[in-house]
Amino acid sequence: MFKTSLKKGVTVPSLIFIIGVSLTAIFFPEVTEGLLNKIQNFIFVNLNWIYIWAVTIFVIFLIYLMFSKYGKIRLGKNDSKPEHSFFSWISMLFAAGMGIGLMYFGVAEPMQHYASDVFGLHSYVNQEKNAQLYSFFHWGIHAWAIYAIIGLSLSYFAYRYRLPLSLRSGFYPLLKDKIYGKWGDAIDVFALCSTFFGITTTLGFGVVQVNSGLNTLNIVPDTSFIYQILIVAVLVSLSIASAVTGVDKGIKILSRINITLVIALLLFVLLVGPTVYLIGSFTEGLGNYITNFFSLTFGTHVYEPESLPWFYDWTILYWAWWISWSPYVGLFIAKISKGRTIREFIAAVLIIPSVFNFFWMTVFGNSAIWFDRNKADGMLSALSSDPDALMFRFLEYLPLSTVASFAVVLIIVIFFVTSADSGIFVMNNIATKNAKKSPKWQVFLWGILLALVSLFLLNAGGLDALQSMTLITALPFSIIMLLFMVSLVKALTIDGNYYERDFSETAIPWSGGFWKERLKRIVSYKSRPSVDHYIETTVKTAFTELQQEFSNNGIETKLNTYKDPTRIEIEIQYDIVNNFVYGVKNESKLLSEYLLNEENHPDIEESKTYFPKAYFGDSREGYDIHYFTKNELISDVLKHYDRFLAIISEERNEMFISSNANKRKK
Repeated sequence: MFKTSLKKGVTVPSLIFIIGVSLTAIFFPEVTEGLLNKIQNFIFVNLNWIYIWAVTIFVIFLIYLMFSKYGKIRLGKNDSKPEHSFFSWISMLFAAGMGIGLMYFGVAEPMQHYASDVFGLHSYVNQEKNAQLYSFFHWGIHAWAIYAIIGLSLSYFAYRYRLPLSLRSGFYPLLKDKIYGKWGDAIDVFALCSTFFGITTTLGFGVVQVNSGLNTLNIVPDTSFIYQILIVAVLVSLSIASAVTGVDKGIKILSRINITLVIALLLFVLLVGPTVYLIGSFTEGLGNYITNFFSLTFGTHVYEPESLPWFYDWTILYWAWWISWSPYVGLFIAKISKGRTIREFIAAVLIIPSVFNFFWMTVFGNSAIWFDRNKADGMLSALSSDPDALMFRFLEYLPLSTVASFAVVLIIVIFFVTSADSGIFVMNNIATKNAKKSPKWQVFLWGILLALVSLFLLNAGGLDALQSMTLITALPFSIIMLLFMVSLVKALTIDGNYYERDFSETAIPWSGGFWKERLKRIVSYKSRPSVDHYIETTVKTAFTELQQEFSNNGIETKLNTYKDPTRIEIEIQYDIVNNFVYGVKNESKLLSEYLLNEENHPDIEESKTYFPKAYFGDSREGYDIHYFTKNELISDVLKHYDRFLAIISEERNEMFISSNANKRKK
């Protein structure tokens, strides 16, 4: 009997739907594709305004959050630190988000816009500018805002509220504990199926491009199905091996290797291509994008009927595609973003990948257009409808084209592996409701299922049908994402009120009764043993008396003591996000060189001093209490306890209260 961490409520309905849809697309590809295309076309033509408004709201909302007071909130406890270095974090989110797409469309999209009849009525200068402008638009801030909404919501609720890292958690403020029932299962089934189909279509199209590249390099004689089987077998095997090792090993290492290779390839094309032209076009293109940002954002081409088909096939399709991918990418971004502030998260996710994408599209797309106009005599634009081969044909106009083509194939392979392994990881997380440990055979199950479905669809010609279905699901999910925003606003409002409540600084006013003793403490600098003594005598005595008095009033408390450094805390357990905790620990700080050399001051023997610092269970900033007497310390604890009770008793803070909050994932 196999041990499993899979949850039937999520896994069984998902597998039934995945297998059912896949078999339909495999055995009836033309009928399925025709029906789904009709639905997709109806949505794109008649309901495209939903995508436009949804994406616009995402961008405005995130920019507001980044500059608002909520930007300083951490995705986790107030004192939590990021789990991954900044470079590793950016590498992983970039690889999972758009890596393989850039290899596929880096040359193809600008070239297709350049060759399009929509822009063909203008001069070639305007054709180039528009090709670059719309490539920036489709791969820039708007695209990453879609991913950022999901990633921010999930990481906030997972690490701030200790909820499961799952789409269901994004609805906690609206559904409360119902997220653990059938409503939550339905949301996770949607996320699992969306992730599976998104990765399957990417695998299928990625295999075709790898096959084309290997054929161009004369490594395989043709692009027949037998070679696609071999490519899928290799890619999925690598993905499974990487997924088994987890985020901290395989996925992180591959992402860092790949981003290094990508930068090297980018610099190579920049240096051996029309360098001055590329730098100038990037500069002007960036300015053009900023200047037209709002007109692009709200543009519906309603006054340009001749460009509407292009608008549906590009802008609306892209928004639908990014939205359909957002459950998977958002979940993965959330997985790697613990400890970041909201401001840091939004700024990094929106700006850094977007600027890199802009530079990539300029270097590859504008280079291809320049070569097409100056060297290739239109041969590259003639291949614009064959994106699988276009990248490799473009590289033939550069020095060391064979080496560059090998590098492109390697990068595509690694990009695919990093996308697939993180996808397998995410799917297993969803299917197990974020189980801490899962048997390795489950990773193999998802990988083999991906390989089989993609191969059958490739052979039967059903990939286009599956892609259409994936794009159709983007419409309802865009509404779900707007509800995510509503939940996030509700939670952030309560969060802000909670941490801005009184007594984030010392709650005890100084009296004049002990002014001589206070002066002595203020100008004295403590050693570690002396602070330990203060904690073990004054603080412990105060907390012990408090514990006894709480007990007399029917309230059970705990005294927790720790060493290295010495600290003691009084804790009252409640079924809420944070138990009430007031603690004191031995903290150190370095003294400035000026103070050490100042003559008008008591002698200071060491450059480091120690002091007893108060801290709280909700990770608010603590403060120095070395001038507190026993009774003042008791009063300070009671003031914070009174604040705590006032907050949790208010109806607007109801979402903090849950019967199983303290059992949640930490």
